[in-house]
Amino acid sequence: MAKAEKLVVEVVAAHNLMPKDGQGSSSAYVEVEFDHQKRRTRARPKELNPVWNERLVFPVADPDDLPYRAIDVGVYNDRAASGAASAGPHGRNFLGKVRVPAAGVPAPGEEVVPQLFTLEKRSLFSHIRGEITLKIYRINSGDVVVKSKPEKPAKAAVPGPEVVAAPTVTGPKKQPHPQPQHPVVTVQPPPPQPEPPMDIMPQPAPMVMKPVMHADPYPVPAMFSGPGDFSLKETRPRLGSVAVADKASATYDLVEQVEYLYVRVVRARCVPMVGEAVAEVKLGNYRGVTPAVPSHSWDRVFAFSKETIQSSFVEVYVRARGTDDHVGRVWFDLSEVPHRAPPDSTLAPQWYSMEDRKGQRGGAEVMVAVWFGTQADEAFAEAWHSKTAGVHGNGPLGSFKSKVYVAPKLWYLRVSIIEAQDLFPMDKGPLAIGRFPEFFVRAQVGNQIMRTRPAPMVSTRAPSSPFWNEDLMFVVAEPFEEFLVLSVEDRVSPGRDELLGRLVVPVSAIERWWDWKPVVSRWFGLDRGTGGGNVSGSNAHRFGSRRVHLRLSLDGGYHVLDEATAYSSDLQPTAKQLWKPHVGVLELGVLGATGLMPMKTRDGRGATADAYCVAKYGQKWIRTRTVVDSLCPRWNEQYTWEVFDPCTVITVGVFDNSHVDKPASGNTTVAVRDNCIGKVRIRLSTLETDRVYTHAHPLLMLHPSGVKKMGELHLAVRFCCGNVGNMFHAYVRPLLPKMHYAEPLLVRQVETLRFQATNVVAARLGRAEPPLGKEVVEYMLDHRSHLWSMRRSKANFFRLVSVLSGPMTIVRWFELVRSWQRPVHSCLAVFTFLVLVTMPELILPTAFLAMAFTGLWRYRVRPRHPPHMEMRLSHADGATADELDEEFDTFPSSRGDVVRFRYDRLRSVAGRVQTVVGDIATQGERMQGLLSWRDPRAALLFSIACVLAAVIAYCVPMKVMIGLWGLYAMRPPRFRSRMPSPLMNFFRRLPSRADILL
Repeated sequence: MAKAEKLVVEVVAAHNLMPKDGQGSSSAYVEVEFDHQKRRTRARPKELNPVWNERLVFPVADPDDLPYRAIDVGVYNDRAASGAASAGPHGRNFLGKVRVPAAGVPAPGEEVVPQLFTLEKRSLFSHIRGEITLKIYRINSGDVVVKSKPEKPAKAAVPGPEVVAAPTVTGPKKQPHPQPQHPVVTVQPPPPQPEPPMDIMPQPAPMVMKPVMHADPYPVPAMFSGPGDFSLKETRPRLGSVAVADKASATYDLVEQVEYLYVRVVRARCVPMVGEAVAEVKLGNYRGVTPAVPSHSWDRVFAFSKETIQSSFVEVYVRARGTDDHVGRVWFDLSEVPHRAPPDSTLAPQWYSMEDRKGQRGGAEVMVAVWFGTQADEAFAEAWHSKTAGVHGNGPLGSFKSKVYVAPKLWYLRVSIIEAQDLFPMDKGPLAIGRFPEFFVRAQVGNQIMRTRPAPMVSTRAPSSPFWNEDLMFVVAEPFEEFLVLSVEDRVSPGRDELLGRLVVPVSAIERWWDWKPVVSRWFGLDRGTGGGNVSGSNAHRFGSRRVHLRLSLDGGYHVLDEATAYSSDLQPTAKQLWKPHVGVLELGVLGATGLMPMKTRDGRGATADAYCVAKYGQKWIRTRTVVDSLCPRWNEQYTWEVFDPCTVITVGVFDNSHVDKPASGNTTVAVRDNCIGKVRIRLSTLETDRVYTHAHPLLMLHPSGVKKMGELHLAVRFCCGNVGNMFHAYVRPLLPKMHYAEPLLVRQVETLRFQATNVVAARLGRAEPPLGKEVVEYMLDHRSHLWSMRRSKANFFRLVSVLSGPMTIVRWFELVRSWQRPVHSCLAVFTFLVLVTMPELILPTAFLAMAFTGLWRYRVRPRHPPHMEMRLSHADGATADELDEEFDTFPSSRGDVVRFRYDRLRSVAGRVQTVVGDIATQGERMQGLLSWRDPRAALLFSIACVLAAVIAYCVPMKVMIGLWGLYAMRPPRFRSRMPSPLMNFFRRLPSRADILL
């Protein structure tokens, strides 16, 4: 039983509070509320920088419920302590508040770090300022809390965070506040931002944001440990529009609704200036500036989160670039700003007359639209957010936006090299006498290079007419920009190849093919080594009759595998003409993350992270916006995919944006790589139809020092079925397109082509704007999963042992019956055996009914949560340092030239053994999954089939059944189909535990 815990809120000090007693000071105290419990500190009379150092203790009913709780901290002025005559039970003034999520509170024994929070307003009309320093942590109930006495302020002053650029209301001068007993984590102001450069289309110039810098309200988590930390937790977030009956009208119903203030600045006219102008949008202490354009046409949208609004009006300025004096100003009262929610049409911008510096309205006008909306607004994706105001340096701010990427359509390019004619060696020296030529063909597409084997010597063919009949496979992507370059060469000596001819063919000119009918072959003439001919090129440099016989085709009947087959997200063929109708819709709500491990240190404000999410399903990749300076980011973004096969997997990864601190004039030769935090895989067939799954998935990451929990990812997932008949019919269709069975590829070809496909996808997505890094694509596609790993081999071996434990249990039970150690059991077993021997027609019906009723009985204890990454199943917790060093070693090995060849050969062979063992374990786990209800639709189909099989087995005599089965199994080949049977298709679609391997 878990120990009871207590929550401790240590109120350290407050700084630069607002005077409220009418005498230039305040008598402040702090009131903390948690789980309907309230505690308060003593009041510090006549002090704008009070120091308390008091600990407020709250009992915690359920520690697992902390991620869904919050701590409310309020600062008040005690009128009685100030000597006010009107003091009473409610004689207090509001000085500010802070709401701290309890998700990141350190557990007992973890490091506690003081946190500085900026006091927030209670409403738009509240006048507050200042900060408060808190230490929040948990202790066990048996621990003694020692209450420290408040100490006198030290002489050293700790400055509060500096407010940049925005003028504030005139008030008392900011006084230095004393140093409390515990160190205070201070927030440094961001470095000065230069004026944004000229907008060069189509790349938008970055916007400059200068906010009040808030400290991260979530303490830095220590190393996670214990089995409970690695489990899947169900959450109960307040999702928007969940109760809407019509799903088509429900907008963003899988995420929490977040309200934003949108300001769209279109253009200005009649501006009395020449040259370039900028528009500035100012909301309290936040300031957004458009890029400078000479035409006064910006068309930029600014989004300010409502929770950060600290002003009752928003202002729009127009000024010349490089100056502080504005030529026009217009402002809007937030209480009169309209609200908009899709499917309402967008708000039309209007012309507003601007005031000059003297407050007079002249002829200058600006076209502006201001409205309140949510993240469902069309302007959300392209807007500049106030959250990016904390960006340091001048990195590409476009990389912080949410984007949807469409991966290129991949094709297999088949180059069948049949034969050649009139090839004579170029070497005429004495070494050529008595030497048989070794002709081979080298093919190159982009950076993919392959070659044939040397043509064998055949007695029926002349040496000048070699015959290969060999297929070379490449991966190409639409639009086809590459060229197929074929060169016929002769191996003169080791390390020396003589070029005999070359052929260049545009990939776009090659015939597309999506069935198993043979493509017509063609003869192509060869150019000289320096020529650049093509299929229909000039014959000026032709070698007479030298030519090569080829069969070229773009095979669209295959599915180009770019993911590991165990958790593929797409199984459709390349040619869209062969696609089946979609069977459902997958909806994913990326809510947020909690307790992320810090990935960087910035400006002396401690460790932090700039996290974003990437989800991949099919050809559609999505990337959420980057939340800057937060270990508990909240995205609340929702995305949708069409599902063509329910037995597929969606992958969601979390990454740290390394472009935040990238300088504008940095070294471009050094590639900036985003850091991987963790990922989650969910198999769609394990989800019940139309059910919303809200869980906190652990983010596990394997490092050279061991496995670490990097935080928790909060997701909301729903799988909607469009047609139940198509859904169940998908379980008996072949898993892959027909071409994979009619013209199967070799295992080594599949792995090589998958490596090429990953590189092609990474290269194309890296050319998008903003680019999706190669490290992100490789991590999402498990680029290194095929390499040898002692840890993975042990995991697959013990998976196999777990599968075989069932038959071994039956063997041990039979031995127990034979030993007669339990006479009653042995007698019942013997009686049952005699009954089945005398009535063999009951054997199969009894077995099928037993399995059917076992499946129905296990329906009560079916899994209610989607699978998650399991640390123990992956043997990540018991991996030794040597095994981890081997797993993170490069390929080829970097451990020395002496052992490189043997070591790489061992890893290559062991990688195949590892794959075979994993496949065997997968088949066994699929057998176990028939009655486990991990896939509810498959379990229902199997249970129904067992009942039908039991009835048929009872009605049809055993001899007839065996005879029919024998005749069916031994039927002639012409009556057999090359497609796998429906039973085999059904079996291959069953889920296995390979989905949850780390």
